[in-house]
Amino acid sequence: MLALTRKKGESLVINNNIEVTVLEIRGDQVKIGITAPKEVPVYRKEVYLQIQNENKAALNTETLNTETLEALKGLL
Repeated sequence: MLALTRKKGESLVINNNIEVTVLEIRGDQVKIGITAPKEVPVYRKEVYLQIQNENKAALNTETLNTETLEALKGLL
């Protein structure tokens, strides 16, 4: 992990096309702005993890359905 110190109004650039700017600092909260191309998804980590978990569950369900269909075909 790279740790950087930034002040309000200062930015950092990631991969030449993503800019993260510190917009506001209030107590223990920091408001940041992210400028990125539309094709680059940006998520809060808790939302990203939820999406990952739902994708895994859907994949397990799809695999289960495929196995069930194959087993049913074997009965016919």
